Amino acid sequence: MTDPREANRQLWDEWTDEHLASDFYDVPGFLSGGDNLDPMVLEHLGDVTGKRLLHLQCHFGMDTLALARHGAVATGVDFSPKAIAAARELGERAGIEATFVQSAIEDLPDRLDGPFDIVFTSAGVLCWLGDLSRWAEVIRHFLAPGGTFLIIDGHPFGWIFDNTRDDDRLVPEKGWSYFTTEPVAWPNEGSYTGATPDAKYEHHFEWMHSVSEIVMSLIRAGLTLEEFIEHPFCGYREFPFLVEGGDGNWRTPDGHPDLPLSFTIVCQG
Repeated sequence: MTDPREANRQLWDEWTDEHLASDFYDVPGFLSGGDNLDPMVLEHLGDVTGKRLLHLQCHFGMDTLALARHGAVATGVDFSPKAIAAARELGERAGIEATFVQSAIEDLPDRLDGPFDIVFTSAGVLCWLGDLSRWAEVIRHFLAPGGTFLIIDGHPFGWIFDNTRDDDRLVPEKGWSYFTTEPVAWPNEGSYTGATPDAKYEHHFEWMHSVSEIVMSLIRAGLTLEEFIEHPFCGYREFPFLVEGGDGNWRTPDGHPDLPLSFTIVCQG
């Protein structure tokens, strides 16, 4: 049987070059001094100048480098060797100092020393992790006493619905349940940037994590929950009927009920 982690790592290796060249990430704009950092990140973290920051699942490091540009002493981690190599190269091209480590989350305590004042992760990360208990333990391991953990991610409510429909109906996706615990194999048809990988494997694997599992994994690991906020918007067009607002986020149109589309969690070490 295919190892889910290996299939996913190979997929993200394949996606790296496509994502670097995509309009979605706009690397030329970043190199010119801009960034795509979610404004809510700095809103919750405040002034990061001089703070030791660990960015988990950093992909090719653009947000890690953006946070370093804001003054953080930043370290980015990703399981894709291709992405980490690209992150280091991007940092050199941008003239921004940051550290990048290639590692799966569960193996990180053996490959990196801490602690960190901030542990951060965001945007489509949890569905790639099978064991949130271990994920939360690793966060606790690296977070300094009194430090801050921040995650901003898509709300699992939306994941159970078919997002390929051309109407405004929410129809559950076959084979994908809110309470699914086993990894679900999805065909490698393309990424959120439109990139289509030439991947070794025909499928990648994702995990569903309920809100209760996410929150309780952090609490059981010994973190103190400070904020849990559900948002009626997300940073991409999750469903065709969503409309973009002036802040760049996507919401249901006027006359439709708001849906929980993303969430923010802040914890203290």
